[in-house]
Amino acid sequence: MAQGTYVEQEYNRDTSYIEDRIVADPDPAKAPGSDTPIGEQQWPVEPGRYRLVVSRACPWANRAIIVRRLLGLEDVISMGVAGPTHDADSWTFDLDPDHLDPVLQIPRLKDAYETRWPGYPRGITVPAVVDVPSGGVVTNDFPQITEDLSTQWREHHREGAPDLWPQEHLEEMATINKRVYTEVNNGVYRCGFAGTQESYDAAYERLWTALDWLEGHLADRRYLLGERITEADVRLFTTLARFDAAYHGHFKCNRSKLTEMPVLWAYARDLFTTPGFGDTTDFVHIKRHYYEVHRDINPTGVVPQGPDLTGWLEPHGRESLGGSPFGDGTAPGPIAEGERVPVEHNPFVDPATGLVRPA
Repeated sequence: MAQGTYVEQEYNRDTSYIEDRIVADPDPAKAPGSDTPIGEQQWPVEPGRYRLVVSRACPWANRAIIVRRLLGLEDVISMGVAGPTHDADSWTFDLDPDHLDPVLQIPRLKDAYETRWPGYPRGITVPAVVDVPSGGVVTNDFPQITEDLSTQWREHHREGAPDLWPQEHLEEMATINKRVYTEVNNGVYRCGFAGTQESYDAAYERLWTALDWLEGHLADRRYLLGERITEADVRLFTTLARFDAAYHGHFKCNRSKLTEMPVLWAYARDLFTTPGFGDTTDFVHIKRHYYEVHRDINPTGVVPQGPDLTGWLEPHGRESLGGSPFGDGTAPGPIAEGERVPVEHNPFVDPATGLVRPA
């Protein structure tokens, strides 16, 4: 989860990340261990070398989980899953036996940061890509991670994988991604962590202006860029999936629930039933994280029982707009048993396949 601070009682996200990249054709002059500073180094694409560390609670990490699955990179980049809660110091591997990541053999993600950068001065965030041989973090630059999975790891994509960064839509996607990030993905946090009524009111207005725009934008097109899914849809979905469960009440984003926004609710259900989206969504982890960790907002740590989730499989009717999620490609198959969301955390998941059950 990305970190943030209050500045003049307004929430400002810390966007200082380790900006190293894993690329298909790295510059030898920028190799790890060279004189190039950490944050500017380039690492080689190498199957089996890296481990993606995530928490299913975190929307930024959930993006990476979805993209890795859509592209079929599960056998190329392993995945470690931290628990849904963390202390002020680090995410921890409390879901694993002995509370140790089974590959990295560390109890805290902070250990991987400290291995690469002793005394690391910033927040310990997910997603993070770790170099397994050295045990050190390569990057936690979450938007670059998913872009590079699409563009730099193409040689290792599964057959039929979607093109999430279509060349013909890059300019439009950049504009939409920027608006969705600043106004929606980060906008809910701006509401939730506002320190004054004035900053909250301004954040609330910005958020709902953007959500109203999305209602209109998606009214006559199935996906954000037209007839098939792209990275833009992944980035919006992870916020929508958490909206009623956390942001509506916990972050005071309460003009309407997602279920009360006809277009966005249908769009979210369409994505939820698309392999890669709903089957990576863990509602229990989502609620536990927000309500247990944010004690400045929810001092008791009490986690609500609701909301009612039964509507996620209701018919969405979006097929009438044309297109299909994977275009000329194909959907990913069943999820490996060790990576499935427990059915008690997502009642729509088939325990035999890890997929969302059809309506």
